[in-house]
Amino acid sequence: MSRTLVGLLSILWLCWCLVSNVEAQVEYLKYKDPKQPVAARVKDLLDRMTLEEKIGQMVQIDRSVANADVMKTNFIGSVLSGGGSEPLPEATAKDWVDMINEFQKGDPELAQKIGAATALEVRATGIPYVFAPCIAVCRDPRWGRCYESYSEDHKIVRKMTKIITGLQGDVPAHYKKGLPYVGGKTKVAACAKHFVGDGGTTKGVNEDNTVIDWHRLMSIHMPAYSDSILKGVSTVMVSYSSWNGVKMHANRDLVTGFLKKTLKFKGFVISDWQGIDKITTPPGSNYSYSVQASIEAGVDMVMVPYIFSEFIQDLTLLVKNKIITMDRIDDAVGRILFVKFTMGLFENPLADYSLVNQLGSQEHRNLAREAVRKSLVLLKNGKNGSPPLLPLPKKTSKILVAGTHADNLGYQCGGWTIKWQGFTGNNGTSGTTILSAIKSAVDPSTQVFFQENPDSGYLKLNNFEYAIVVVGEPPYAETAGDSTTLTLADPSPTIINKVCGTMKCAVIIISGRPVVIEPYISSIDALVAAWLPGTEGQGVTDVLFGDYGFTGKLARTWFKSVDQLPMNVGDPHYDPLYPFGFGLKTKSVKGLVENSTSAALDGRACIFTIIVTVIVSLCLTGMLSTIYESSWKLVVARELT
Repeated sequence: MSRTLVGLLSILWLCWCLVSNVEAQVEYLKYKDPKQPVAARVKDLLDRMTLEEKIGQMVQIDRSVANADVMKTNFIGSVLSGGGSEPLPEATAKDWVDMINEFQKGDPELAQKIGAATALEVRATGIPYVFAPCIAVCRDPRWGRCYESYSEDHKIVRKMTKIITGLQGDVPAHYKKGLPYVGGKTKVAACAKHFVGDGGTTKGVNEDNTVIDWHRLMSIHMPAYSDSILKGVSTVMVSYSSWNGVKMHANRDLVTGFLKKTLKFKGFVISDWQGIDKITTPPGSNYSYSVQASIEAGVDMVMVPYIFSEFIQDLTLLVKNKIITMDRIDDAVGRILFVKFTMGLFENPLADYSLVNQLGSQEHRNLAREAVRKSLVLLKNGKNGSPPLLPLPKKTSKILVAGTHADNLGYQCGGWTIKWQGFTGNNGTSGTTILSAIKSAVDPSTQVFFQENPDSGYLKLNNFEYAIVVVGEPPYAETAGDSTTLTLADPSPTIINKVCGTMKCAVIIISGRPVVIEPYISSIDALVAAWLPGTEGQGVTDVLFGDYGFTGKLARTWFKSVDQLPMNVGDPHYDPLYPFGFGLKTKSVKGLVENSTSAALDGRACIFTIIVTVIVSLCLTGMLSTIYESSWKLVVARELT
């Protein structure tokens, strides 16, 4: 998803704005009758709609160009909020609800319901649709979106499609395969993305070409889509990338032929942000062709998102000139309406404030904290035959905390948080930094000293018992995160070498993927992959100081050198620093036993840590940032069979 989404979440209002002869009807309207089958309601409404109304349903625009008049005049079917595109600075949940309801006033009787949500935090803002889950199989960590992927292993990605049932609800028994399903006001329509092969581009270049034969496309990148459809996923987003040189936004064989016909997907297909523009090189150079190619390929809803009038004009002319058939338009709009009827948007078009006070509840913070501690992977514990360093003692004379990421919530959260590219510092959201968590975790008599980049004299003079060094990647999203080197930026390597060369040290890596760490391994006593722990830094200290044991395992191969890439488990040249599935364990010093929750295992296999992003972990704005980024940006424990 390019350039947008408020923080981590794709926010959409599936807006219904028909104001023509439909609203003037006084006879019985079958489409308004919730007792009628959805298919019958869709057909009835389609028969009443004009071409302009149908094309309007196929358009998705950004919040910044939307208002009640625009919605009403153009019959716009969907609105999204781009990264940082909020109704007010530091907007509250009430502000979001008010904004959404203002859009709906274009035609309140026929407007869709805004309110189905994945979690109470999302529902509180009136949002019924999320661009999640990302079911890409990241085969090269140089890809800037690798942290949005669950794993390099398609088997884990397939298992993680279970999150769709959390977003949408469990599909009822005997539900027809391929039909979208949303189970009530506390659920949202989900979106499986990015169809297909986005995680396999050459050298991990974002939006580039995936060169792979049919068998490997089907066996690695396609299985999670089949699983998602079985779980009733409502929408599928098309990838910017190409498969063997053919842009996915124009690939009729895969979008219509395989996804819709072979896999029997009955929901709607949505483009990525300005995705159809990029069918041509340079983007937008032949826009009318791009409109035609994408609609004929099977894209049902187009994320314009700003200059929507040009899209509406071009598509209208293509239909009137019989280049695109009315059957294709009816198929697209029928799919969109089916999702909207399934969500109950016609019966309940407006959002309310009933869940506003649920944001940032302690229960949800506790869930986030649990998710963080289960996501951490212990890669090293002890050196040169010495005893393990972890768990660290809470009671000692004085300890040092160092590193660029020790006291920075923005770094902990990563990209897609508050803003598209994330933020830096502690003012963008509320939460607990790792430094603050350390201070809270240790004994009151223990002195905690923080120096981001201490000099050698400071290190030698203060006689610290041990040091905790927190370093990693800065926030990034999409192409901005593409990296050919995957190295830690200065001064992180210097900090590791200075501190760990002077005293016992535990190094915590905050990153969305494996990074180059081999040159520093010998000097490090304990090494922890913390991924992107979000706002709940206490989840890190829970295991660091032994209140809970380390249990996480790598869902990605940790390479020695970027020269080895791409390198995935099972490859002939497989020679990792830490292999897929690796992870040391520790026991709780208190003998605590963690309860099994939605992220726990049945004990039959290893726990794998999966980075789950771009989902309802979103911090909409500063005021809403108390919700739990980390609980979804986490690395969720799963078994591998």
